[in-house]
Amino acid sequence: MKKKFLKAAVAACTLALGAVVLAGCTSGASSSASSSAAADAGDGADASGDISTLIVGFDNSYPPYGYIGDDGEYTGFDLDLAAAVAEANGWQLELMPIDWDAKDALLGQGDVNCIWNGFTMEGREDGYTFSEPYMLNEQVIVTRADSGIASEADLAGKVVITQIDSAALDVLEGDKKDLADTFGRLDTVSDYNNAFLQLESGTVDAVACDLSIAAYQMAAKPDVYVQLPDALSSEHYAVGFKKGSDALAQKVTESLKALYEDGTVAEICAKYADQGLDESNWILK
Repeated sequence: MKKKFLKAAVAACTLALGAVVLAGCTSGASSSASSSAAADAGDGADASGDISTLIVGFDNSYPPYGYIGDDGEYTGFDLDLAAAVAEANGWQLELMPIDWDAKDALLGQGDVNCIWNGFTMEGREDGYTFSEPYMLNEQVIVTRADSGIASEADLAGKVVITQIDSAALDVLEGDKKDLADTFGRLDTVSDYNNAFLQLESGTVDAVACDLSIAAYQMAAKPDVYVQLPDALSSEHYAVGFKKGSDALAQKVTESLKALYEDGTVAEICAKYADQGLDESNWILK
């Protein structure tokens, strides 16, 4: 399916004005429902896991995990998983596109009760209560196929870009700082769609990102992008909750295990296979 990133960006500005309730293919929510859902996300509800609405904070420009489809609706692998978990538990589902940099504040004040969008758990364990990890991931570097960059050594003096507050940025400022110090510049941007637009136009030389994002972009434009052979790091995706929300995290974990057993996970993986999503990376069984 051809992705229309510029259209998605415009649609995001419009759709983000209101909360979105997903039940199958249905979207839309009233302000009163949002207020009630936010109340459910408070400390007491999180501690007991007794909620009526699962409010998912997500980055709506993070395909194939969460993004705006060609039909203008929110879609993605993680959003489909969240819908299936909500249905299994008798919860309503509200999808709330967020500023990724504001996720901690939104979670802390109860505007959302989880972050579910290709969310790396490594290095964040002290700040969140996580579900058990469900997906294997890596941090990788993608360049243009015609760039002549074939290894990390070739990045010396080059401009590399990544997303603000991303796992890739954490790695490049941590374990891979020596590599980052060889770059001409390490830039950050609010979303990966913008990063890959800059890469394609030649404004930057490489993008550091999740393996899933790299696979998605390369599947969409196989003649434009290539991935460097060495991964920056290996890690796992999990659902992040406010610290102390152990019961809610456990309910989501058990639901994901059941969805794997009944074949739902396989069906959702197959839906996004043409976007680079590989079922073999699923680890929660």
